[in-house]
Amino acid sequence: MLHAQQDDSIKSETQIEQVVLIGYGKQKKTDLTGSISSITAKDFNGGASTPAQLIQGKTPGVQITTNSGAPGAGSSIRIRGIGSLNASQAPLIVIDGVPQDFTGISGAADPLSLINPNDIQSFDILKDASATAIYGNRASNGVILITTKQGSAGKLKVNFTTLTSISTKMDNVDVLNADEYRAFVNEIAATNATVANNAFRLGNANTDWQDHIYQKAWGTDNNIALSGGIKNLPYRLSIGYTEQNGIVKTNSFRRTSVGLNLNPKFFDNHLAVNVNLKGTFTDNRFVPGGVIQNATYFDPTQPIYSGNSAYGGYYEWLDPGSATGLNVNATANPLAQIAAVRDVSSVWRALGNIQIDYKFHFLPDLHFNVNGGYDYAKSNGATTVSGEYKAGIATLGSYREYSQEKKNRLLETYFNYVKNIDAIDTNIDLVAGYSYQNFHTFSPYAVTYNGNGQNLPPGTDFATRNVLLSFYGRGIFTIANKYIISATIRRDGSSRFYNGTKDNVWGNFPGVSVAWKINEENFLKDTFVNTLKLRAGWGETGNQEISTGNYPAFANYSISQPGAEYQFGSQYYYMYRPDIYNPLLQWETTTNQNIGLDFGFVRNRIFGSVDYFEKKAEKLQVFAGIAAGDLSNFNNLNAGNMKTTGVEGSVTVVPIKTENVNWEVSFNATHYNSKVTNLIQGADDSYFLPVGGISGGVGNTIQAHAVGYKPYSFLVYQQVYGSNGKPLDGVYVDRNGDGTITASDRYYYQSTQPDAILGFSTKLNVKNWDFGFSARAVIGNYVYNNAASNSSIQSLTTNSYLQNVYSSAADYKFSSPQYFSDIFVEDASFLRLDNVNLGYNFKDILSQGSSLRVYAMAQNVFVISDYSGVDPEVFGGIDNGYYQLPRIYSLGLNFQF
Repeated sequence: MLHAQQDDSIKSETQIEQVVLIGYGKQKKTDLTGSISSITAKDFNGGASTPAQLIQGKTPGVQITTNSGAPGAGSSIRIRGIGSLNASQAPLIVIDGVPQDFTGISGAADPLSLINPNDIQSFDILKDASATAIYGNRASNGVILITTKQGSAGKLKVNFTTLTSISTKMDNVDVLNADEYRAFVNEIAATNATVANNAFRLGNANTDWQDHIYQKAWGTDNNIALSGGIKNLPYRLSIGYTEQNGIVKTNSFRRTSVGLNLNPKFFDNHLAVNVNLKGTFTDNRFVPGGVIQNATYFDPTQPIYSGNSAYGGYYEWLDPGSATGLNVNATANPLAQIAAVRDVSSVWRALGNIQIDYKFHFLPDLHFNVNGGYDYAKSNGATTVSGEYKAGIATLGSYREYSQEKKNRLLETYFNYVKNIDAIDTNIDLVAGYSYQNFHTFSPYAVTYNGNGQNLPPGTDFATRNVLLSFYGRGIFTIANKYIISATIRRDGSSRFYNGTKDNVWGNFPGVSVAWKINEENFLKDTFVNTLKLRAGWGETGNQEISTGNYPAFANYSISQPGAEYQFGSQYYYMYRPDIYNPLLQWETTTNQNIGLDFGFVRNRIFGSVDYFEKKAEKLQVFAGIAAGDLSNFNNLNAGNMKTTGVEGSVTVVPIKTENVNWEVSFNATHYNSKVTNLIQGADDSYFLPVGGISGGVGNTIQAHAVGYKPYSFLVYQQVYGSNGKPLDGVYVDRNGDGTITASDRYYYQSTQPDAILGFSTKLNVKNWDFGFSARAVIGNYVYNNAASNSSIQSLTTNSYLQNVYSSAADYKFSSPQYFSDIFVEDASFLRLDNVNLGYNFKDILSQGSSLRVYAMAQNVFVISDYSGVDPEVFGGIDNGYYQLPRIYSLGLNFQF
């Protein structure tokens, strides 16, 4: 970012001038016509282990939800709500000019976790289509441009940071303790013969299983950066090491990273070269699947250990009639599961690009830019299950090793012509370019080797490749430094929609926007109004990241899966089978309109923006079921439509700005409303797409997409309550009035879409002290409490074992799980204090200009919510064995000289 020097003698309060990336170029923030938010390193939340956490709650219209509390876990980023029903809803990420793919890397919880957050300088978030259209059919969910730190000419500068942290759990799932559970079982046994016959299985122990799987976890993050210049070669070299243990035992994440940036210039600064190289290596150990659920439900009256050596010495539910002596249907001892399973991975990633910008000698206003990038990732992982424990006793243990290799290549070239025409007081900025990107993935088939010799048969390796060709152009015209017009066009050709012809391969994505800098008018000059700019934009973008693979429009055959071979005589043979395809399938499209106002008053001591937007997503991917063997129809159609309207805004106030004290307060808010407007043309009003799988039953779903309703609405029965205010067991409202309760009586009740998303942060500097905190609130979002819905009296009547129940089960006393009761859809509005930090800066500690900052920090400090679960912020809105976010306390120092 470029900063205008402030005149300390008059204490100028003008807002810092910024240059913002806009995709294939940059523009002064004061001249932007699209909706773009820029966040730099000075605004970041400290202590982040992944890039997404740096900007959580910092900008309106952007909701970041951590998928898991496990170290290295990913975050789901949504810009202005969701833009699709079945395709990707994630924004396009561009790192130093290299667009990333949307697919994950095997063995890595989050591909972005392979980027060291300490190397990032800024995020520029493109939100409306007038800004994102330059990225065409990958931009419907917004675009995030990440810029890493670079060196600068001059003497050597050293920056060393180290952070030590302790992570603790927030709370336990609210299940019954041992005494409460014994009392509940005995109470029900008095009137229920089945429970009475099972009550003798109660033990005498008092085991809090959740306390035993969790731990206080130690972590450290260390980084050193060397920057400066060797003659005409500015450089920055960084090395980082992060080690974070999870709050669930044996879970860990370790990352080693190296980054190198070189920025030389040649030929009297006419040729600028920017080299960005990043390499990371991570080691991961994951939590065995189901451990948190098992710790939730395991009978608290049973001991951890059995007192003998069987099954690793751990207590397990037995069944003398089974081949292994174990009750295979019973809840597994979670500590035995942790001891039995070792799930590890190692991931290497190298991301680099060379960008060359040449300013023509004979025409210095014309630049030619070439960007060549290569993104390579390789992973190896293995899951080992010991045959000594229940988890592996049936197979006498098992071993499965997997690997993956990804190679993504980029070549982009564009011309950029910038000229100020004094005769008409107009500045023009023209861009015209070409892009080629090739994505290749190879995953060898992973065989599971069982200790009893009954190995899964070998399968087939998987390899896929897709190519994106693009032509793009943009023109920005600034007239009299008051009126700005921007127009963009991109033409994309995607191999994903090749159907034997080129009918669906190419598409055009235009965008146009205008701005009026009202503060430049004479009637507002020399007033308290420093910034007042009106913006408006329109554009079309696409989404090619559909969920049916790389070639869903092309007729092809696949080899049958293991276990589906055809028997011929005594031999079994793999067969080729036709895949369902749709030759008419193409990318989803979104039309976006935006109007905004930027403002700044009183020497920009108060500044911010407000935007109103409308998105119309069309040709959304819809899965329509077809009868087996019916090849006359398609099950994957471009048929859905969705409309989103919303408003967002932010304001920053600087109440105090003196030589020794600086206080800044920021607030942002977002409200949007999405509704499905079409699914299948001609379908009746009862048609819906089931989504949101839950634990319990087979194939049960709790959410749906339906015309006229918010996406991911909960489809449930309306619970009936007795005169005492308690729910009646299995009694629901007969909404259609036919005298019976059937699936047609379910209704759409709330959704995961919040009414409002709020962010608040403040920074205070008093001489050498600094203090800050950031908080978020999400109002009107709802979560389905699957742990509660799974609990009922039936948990006490299971065959030959007992399992614990959610505390509400002792109050509701449902005889069997009522999965579809709306009582389990809870208001999960919350206020979370994300980060609090306090630091002291020792200046000139070794030499002039050197400094040492010592600071303390707490993350996920508290959450205020009426939700009965541990954490109300559950991505997807279904709480079932969620790995809770840890509460983290840290001490760190930052040394610069």
